[in-house]
Formats: sequence, C-alpha cells, structure tokens
Amino acid sequence: MIRSFKCEYTEALSKGQRVRRFVNIANVARRKLRQLEIANRIEDLKVPPGNHLEALMGDRSGQYSIRINDQWRVCFCWTDAGAENVEIVDYH
Repeated sequence: MIRSFKCEYTEALSKGQRVRRFVNIANVARRKLRQLEIANRIEDLKVPPGNHLEALMGDRSGQYSIRINDQWRVCFCWTDAGAENVEIVDYH
C-alpha cells in the first residue's frame, strides 16, 4: 500500500491525472504504481523480474526502486505499513 508521496506529480499520475512530464512513460508508470499499491511485502515487488527491485545506496540509502524503463525509476521507502515517500525520478 502507498502511504505517502514525496512528489505531487507522482501522486497526480497515480490518481489517473495527465502529467506532462510523465507523458511518455505514463502507462508503464501507472502499472508500477498499482503494483506498489497492492504489495503487502517488499518481496512482492520482485515479480515480475522486469521490476528490477533494488535497495539503493549512497544518498538514497534506505530507499528501494523499481524500474519503469532505462531512464526512469519509482523510488520509495518501505515500512511494515507499505511504501512511503513515493516518487518517480529520472535516475540518470
């Protein structure tokens, strides 16, 4: 379950609104956000393998990401209650 968003644009996209900055990735990004919404455990996000779930390091230590495409990621913190501080970021 998604408990909070770090980015207002990510929240708008998750609610089905059109977000200009995400227009090229909107369909895949919404699908990834739905997967995040229904996940009960972090391990649920390992499937499908295309998510490329990974624990982040460095200045994003404590966060995880799943892949939208080669450029974009959904980054979030995971707690027992679900995903928090969810944001879509240009990873490169």
